[in-house]
Amino acid sequence: MSGTSLDGVDGVLFDADALAVTGHVHAPFSHALRDELLALNSPGDNELHRAALAANAVARAYADVVSQLLEATGTPRTQVAALGAHGQTVRHRPDGFDGYTTQLLNGALLAEQAGIDVICDLRSRDVAAGGQGAPLVPAFHRAVFGAQGQDVAALNLGGISNLSLLFADGRTGGFDCGPANCLMDGWIARHRGLAYDADGAWAATGQVLSGLLAALLAEPWLALPPPKSTGRDLFHLGWLEQRLSDGQAPQDVQATLLELSARCVADALKAQMPQARTLIACGGGALNGALMRRLAALLPGVAVQSSAERGLPVDQVEAAAFAWLAHRFVERLPGNLPAVTGAAGPRSLGALYPA
Repeated sequence: MSGTSLDGVDGVLFDADALAVTGHVHAPFSHALRDELLALNSPGDNELHRAALAANAVARAYADVVSQLLEATGTPRTQVAALGAHGQTVRHRPDGFDGYTTQLLNGALLAEQAGIDVICDLRSRDVAAGGQGAPLVPAFHRAVFGAQGQDVAALNLGGISNLSLLFADGRTGGFDCGPANCLMDGWIARHRGLAYDADGAWAATGQVLSGLLAALLAEPWLALPPPKSTGRDLFHLGWLEQRLSDGQAPQDVQATLLELSARCVADALKAQMPQARTLIACGGGALNGALMRRLAALLPGVAVQSSAERGLPVDQVEAAAFAWLAHRFVERLPGNLPAVTGAAGPRSLGALYPA
């Protein structure tokens, strides 16, 4: 898995029968690849050529992680049924135009290099069936975090935040909430040359700008009802710049962006599952102590927990979800939830590149 935050690749070895991770490797993207993937989120020159080269580079980065993972766990390639590979999202437009989503990855090259059957392009079939293609993790969250007789919410804090609503009666909902880390990461990179705001420390030095926060929260997409999904197509620094005023201190903007991320989640949870008493957070944002504390403050009566407290470290959940989806493909079982994505029905997700 490599997500909207563009921090690199997480690979897990996943036991589908036990629903357990038995190995994990993280490898950051090279600066050059990260910069190119970020650039490809926006229109530019020679995009087809550049995207093809980037897809090859992503495949090689994935293959390196697979090799490291198998070596670290002492696992022969022949014991791995399939490799579920998300690819790198550079465009996500399920609603506009003719509806499409683009995850850069050369699946054939990955199969050639990894020597394992590759299942990739996991979002397109849901979009073809009229769905958003995202989020796809709620079905997995139900499998690992669902609790009989309890309303539980699971939250992924990547570049974008998305909620899974695991209702006590067995129903599962889910949708994207808004920006989680993508704006905060971009802002601190511009002003301090850092990849992310560790523990929200820089944001903690600033004050929330109420006028800016109101302008950010006025984004019409935030008021849309589910099903809905989003990405860097909407939430990027250009979107933020249109709402800034002269004289705003960078640290105050950062504090406001953290508040925006927390408010998007809290407002969405109150609207869609007001009876929730447990929120299980994963993704890189779950390591941001300031963000987690703000979520807890905005959600009185809700126990805000890390997924690590449920036995699954925050940086392994999404990769495990796509391994689980690959297993669903192998078993020819549906991977999407039409109630979440809005698709016309259950679909087997992915395309197979045999080893």
